[in-house]
Amino acid sequence: MNKPIRKAVLPVAGLGTRFLPATKAVPKEMLTIVDRPIIQYVVDEARAAGIEHIVFVTGRNKQVIEDHFDMAYELEDTLRARNKVAALELLEKHRPQPGSTSFTRQQAPLGLGHAIWCARDIIGNDPFAILLPDMIIKSKVSCLKQMVDLYENVGGNIIAVEEVPEDETHNYGIVEIEEEINETAARISNMVEKPAPGTAPSNLMITGRYILQPEIFDLLGKHNKGAGDEIQLTDSMLALMKDQSFASLKFEGQSYDCGSKLGFLSANIAFGMDDPKLAQQLVPFMEDVIKQPLAAE
Repeated sequence: MNKPIRKAVLPVAGLGTRFLPATKAVPKEMLTIVDRPIIQYVVDEARAAGIEHIVFVTGRNKQVIEDHFDMAYELEDTLRARNKVAALELLEKHRPQPGSTSFTRQQAPLGLGHAIWCARDIIGNDPFAILLPDMIIKSKVSCLKQMVDLYENVGGNIIAVEEVPEDETHNYGIVEIEEEINETAARISNMVEKPAPGTAPSNLMITGRYILQPEIFDLLGKHNKGAGDEIQLTDSMLALMKDQSFASLKFEGQSYDCGSKLGFLSANIAFGMDDPKLAQQLVPFMEDVIKQPLAAE
């Protein structure tokens, strides 16, 4: 029987330089998609998958993330005094249970693999999930929940993937398929980071969601540096692949890379359209914006 996935690691130590000057004082993870910070969408996805404990790997100037998932006494007292019941219930809904979050510091920017390694003592000897907070996924069923369902059937290690155009594979980490498990899942034999144009083993991009076995920590602990002179998670996964099975899952849903300006704007529109009242205003606004350059011509 496979050990259940109860813990997740969210590496949130990045500087967010692509969003300067906005991220000079505000962590990129706290930029909002409609009315929630990016990090809230990722935490909600994890909780919908049954995750009981979330480990945030933070860096300098990330205290506001911890504050966001804590009580805000002055705000809540004011809302209570003004009988703002709906607002209070919303805050309570998104507040984790006491003891269900941990925060550990990545003291130097040594790479994603190093950030995950920093969570080793909290995760312990349990399989765990990793959710990269730059990526949010819009789906009817939590992407991680879809992965957990596959893990319960096949065990091992699971990587979420999605199809990209053949001429864009050189921009992403791509998996190589060994054999299909079913219509959406397959055994993985290799992973290639940004393959040269025309050399990609598939068109399946690694999306930023993982379920990994705890043996990954021993490999990350060797602190071998890879691309960019950083400790890369992919390198240790490739080493672990020699001894353990890896499977990919083509999840049902749409991902948005909120680490890019286009992905961030696209996510705001996509999630904004989920609100019927907001959509009624958003659609004509977008139509007017689209027409303006044509009118100028």
